[in-house]
Amino acid sequence: MTKKEASQLPVASLAYLGDAVLEVLVRERLVTDGKGKVHERAAEYVTAVSQSAAAEKIIPLFTEDESDIYRRGRNSTHTAPKSATHAQYSRATGLECVFGYLHLAKDRERMAELFYKAFIG
Repeated sequence: MTKKEASQLPVASLAYLGDAVLEVLVRERLVTDGKGKVHERAAEYVTAVSQSAAAEKIIPLFTEDESDIYRRGRNSTHTAPKSATHAQYSRATGLECVFGYLHLAKDRERMAELFYKAFIG
């Protein structure tokens, strides 16, 4: 799928896929770093609060297309779980949309770069 085709998908679909993509990236990171207790440590990455903080780190690095996808995803949320504010949940949804978009566009290098800068470095 081209980036243009991926960018035209509904944000709910991009967020749904992006959630799974982030989950796989997190699990891969936790398994390969060899520090054990992967289940407990996964919460550092997969909550709306942690994804919101990660998004704030990389928003300035987004391309114009990524910014548009992020903004659409962020603005699509109307509710939030009890564990996060609406703003945190919105930022997390926007982040998931960007990762779903990059996955569909098969831009693995960019996904890895953003994941590293958002959660590791």
